[in-house]
Amino acid sequence: MNPPSPEPPRKFSWPLALTLIALIGAALLTVIFLRLESWPARTAKQSTAELERVGRELRDAFVEVAQLQPRITINNRVYLEKTTATAQLAILSRQIEVEHEMLHTWAGSTKRVKLHGTFSAKAGFDLQQDVAVDVRPDEISIRLPHASILGVEQVQTEVLSFENGLWNRISAADLEKELAVLPDLARQKAAESSILTEAETALQKQLEERVHASRPIHLVFQNTPAKD
Repeated sequence: MNPPSPEPPRKFSWPLALTLIALIGAALLTVIFLRLESWPARTAKQSTAELERVGRELRDAFVEVAQLQPRITINNRVYLEKTTATAQLAILSRQIEVEHEMLHTWAGSTKRVKLHGTFSAKAGFDLQQDVAVDVRPDEISIRLPHASILGVEQVQTEVLSFENGLWNRISAADLEKELAVLPDLARQKAAESSILTEAETALQKQLEERVHASRPIHLVFQNTPAKD
């Protein structure tokens, strides 16, 4: 019995190989094309999600700092409407000291009162005015009123001089009138100090510390300052 003869070697099919390579290449090109085609939509979705995250952080920051939810827009689309539980946001307080003197002469008789007042002045923002946040891919813009003096509280009042004339006497009405001048002087002195600029800077710092955003935060102050 003769042993079986060996099978002849199979020939390599170049046409089949080229066909497979072409099919694999076409499949890869299809996958790449679909990925590239959907890339703008996926990027836009990721960008919008990031902006909404920043919007939520800004909302939480304002609620924490000022009990205020400002109007927030993202790429010109309203994301949150404004709600507020308080009318004012005090940022800084400073002790202010003022003096006031009254001299009055009548018929050669002079009366004199000199007063010294110590007040605590509070600087901050009137939240009843428009506060709005605009979140964009390149920046965050926050529109709000300029800082103003929200109030002055009397800490101490001293009478430095109380001198009656011989017939020109100091009345209770005189003293009441002069005492009423002191808070106005304290408010004016506080407004002329650096406390308003410092309050605006302090607010920006507080927001930047609470909002983790890769884009800059710009506070845009309205030209008309808030009413005291």
